[in-house]
Amino acid sequence: MGYTLATMQALSHLGHEVHVIHWDHRKITPFKPDSISGVRFYSRSQMTAKGMRCLASELRPDITVVSGWTDRGYLFVAQYLKVKHQKVVLALDGQWHASLKQYIACTLGIIRFFSLFYSHVWVPGPYQYEYARILGFKKNNIIFDLYSADLATFNSSRNSCLNTKSSQYPHVFLFVGRLEPIKGIDILLKAWQLLKAQRKDWDLVIIGNGSLKPSLNGINGVIVKEFCQPTELFQAVQNVGCFVLPSIIEPWGVVVHELSSIGTPLLLSDTVGSASVFLIEGMNGYSFRHGDPLSLAQKMKIIIDTPDSDLYRMACASSNLSNRITPLSSASNLLSVTN
Repeated sequence: MGYTLATMQALSHLGHEVHVIHWDHRKITPFKPDSISGVRFYSRSQMTAKGMRCLASELRPDITVVSGWTDRGYLFVAQYLKVKHQKVVLALDGQWHASLKQYIACTLGIIRFFSLFYSHVWVPGPYQYEYARILGFKKNNIIFDLYSADLATFNSSRNSCLNTKSSQYPHVFLFVGRLEPIKGIDILLKAWQLLKAQRKDWDLVIIGNGSLKPSLNGINGVIVKEFCQPTELFQAVQNVGCFVLPSIIEPWGVVVHELSSIGTPLLLSDTVGSASVFLIEGMNGYSFRHGDPLSLAQKMKIIIDTPDSDLYRMACASSNLSNRITPLSSASNLLSVTN
């Protein structure tokens, strides 16, 4: 949920109250939300479906955002509000993969299933827009910029990072994320081994927690660090030469936005959704085939062989592209459904 806090804060700054019911159990990362003025948090584990409906009836929200459609309690509240002709927005970050589950959802969409619960859908980028259209949402009921990095936090160190890189470019590859197979950690390590002597003076830093962490210890040229809260992450990533995200599946990836904002070239697998917004091939980084260590190693070698002056220009390009989405644009897109 950390990747939504910047948008919530922007909504608060625009004068709106924000009430958030969030899952406090079964979380895949140890994230803890900070206190935000104008934003109140409610633990989902402490609320029944009827309790949530009573809260919605009391608050009479102008807009209700529902994250996903797997929680029956959320659907119960969404339908209640939709019947009352309220604005109910589905947050959709998945991509279309033509799976059986998606074909079923598509069929339900065609018979206007989603119209029973939602008036609009909120997507982070073009791949999710495509999925929303397949599900049956009309073009004028789809809004963008679902996710935004906390640019105020990361931009605060951008100038100092770029100034440092202009004089002495850091030869460090970085991965930030869950240390699980789906994130392609094994692909990254195999690519790193393929490079061997070709690494020159470059190191690989890995930040995160997960089941694969014990297997990362003692690998030459690999530095492993603990998971960071978002407010701490920008301090840990200031001296980074290139960010690598080798995910097997990555519907979006707000971390790409975060790292590009401080000025970092990108190496992203072809499944990373946010590459459609924050990566221009050859300008500020490269894409590679997911699940293919050789493809990744080849792109890492290109970065290693690129002169520091050119890497600096790529870093500046990433920083400029990061402004394509901001917390304000995210919040304003949501508020536009009331117009």
